[in-house]
Amino acid sequence: MLNDNKVLPFEKGLRWTNVYFIGIGGIGMSALARYFVANGKVVAGYDKTPSEITDSLTVLGIEIHFEDAIKNITETFLNAENTLVIYTPAIPKNHAEFNYFKNNNYHILKRSQVLGLITENTFCLAVAGTHGKTTTTSILGHLLHECHVPLTAFLGGICENYNSNLILNGTEVSVVEADEFDRSFLTLSPNLACITSMDADHLDIYGDASELIKSFEDFSKRVKPNGKLFVRNGLPIKGITYGIEDGSDYSAQNIKIENGTYVFDVKTPKTVLENLQFNLPGRHNLSNALIALAMAVEYGCPYRQLAKALASFKGVKRRFTYHIKTNDFVFIDDYAHHPEEINAVHQAVREMYPNKKVLAIFQPHLFSRTRDFIDDFAKSLSQFDEVLLLDIYPARELPIEGVTSRWLLSKISNKNKQLITKQQLLQKIHDSEAQIVLTIGAGDIGEEVKHIKKEFSLEN
Repeated sequence: MLNDNKVLPFEKGLRWTNVYFIGIGGIGMSALARYFVANGKVVAGYDKTPSEITDSLTVLGIEIHFEDAIKNITETFLNAENTLVIYTPAIPKNHAEFNYFKNNNYHILKRSQVLGLITENTFCLAVAGTHGKTTTTSILGHLLHECHVPLTAFLGGICENYNSNLILNGTEVSVVEADEFDRSFLTLSPNLACITSMDADHLDIYGDASELIKSFEDFSKRVKPNGKLFVRNGLPIKGITYGIEDGSDYSAQNIKIENGTYVFDVKTPKTVLENLQFNLPGRHNLSNALIALAMAVEYGCPYRQLAKALASFKGVKRRFTYHIKTNDFVFIDDYAHHPEEINAVHQAVREMYPNKKVLAIFQPHLFSRTRDFIDDFAKSLSQFDEVLLLDIYPARELPIEGVTSRWLLSKISNKNKQLITKQQLLQKIHDSEAQIVLTIGAGDIGEEVKHIKKEFSLEN
């Protein structure tokens, strides 16, 4: 714990001793919950279902319940003067607890608003982009932590090095994901920021791609007057450029793979850093490492410490995570839920295992995303040797007529394809001749990982 009941800078004369979360089990919400516990606040909350995340929060002493009922709010949080309520926009409008807090004049803020307030009085490094945010933020947080920077990093995934979505080493510097979903990144005012990608996504929110691009342009204007913006080479926004084997301001050069590890040089505006090592597979991850390194260099971290820190980064759970890795059988799980992310996973697996047969098991995420990118999904999935499709995970959406996994299956050009249920999954993997098995998707497919691991670890 950093402080006992510390008055945080953004409280501005208010005295919140208690923080209540509606949707505490979300990856972003739980990082904030950890932050407030570390700063001496009394924390509790509601979530729809128990999970590994809620289990890990209860270990910290956080009371969590899973029934939306006012009777479950403990007496500590029934004082509107000293309780801050934080909610996720994913909750329904008729949520009983949310409406109780609203009707009784509590201080109620969205997660993104709280992040904006926390980072307002810090030196803020923000990572934006439709893909790569979580991995890049995790690498950047790790680099700064290993260089002894007094930081708090809020991550959108569980970083393997810390087994947490919060890296806590002080409060002077903040590292955050700048999330474009519902334009929440416009609450931030970073000193250093980057944009990793601007592919069309979240069209259920934005309507069309031009509105998404406009929001990234608006985000670029949020960078403080003396701050710096980094952009991947080729994006239509001006900034310090970075790229792979090109003429960018920061460029990865002389790339080799040695024993499954990238070995490469980085050309900076001032020098060349030689023989850097990075252990995550795939050019997309190499790009993520490059921009994290560039931001850490511009922050002022020493080159030698950065090189050592980069080599020690272990990855993020559900981002090309190895669960079984033998000579005969490899099982990898990844969060990819957009065609470009699936393409990146395919590139990585082909680079690491060029002559092996690959089975991809994909659970589409959201009806609207499946509809908006149906042809691109079909094209990206057709690249694998064999494809198993699960039904669409609805998340926050109701079904859309005609938008089904069977429709997606009909568009996949690869003949080795099937639509299956979760109950059939283990047997279908047994039936396959593939040496490499991938589970892909952002829904509850992650819950199947432990079953697959248990079943096939016994055989290898």
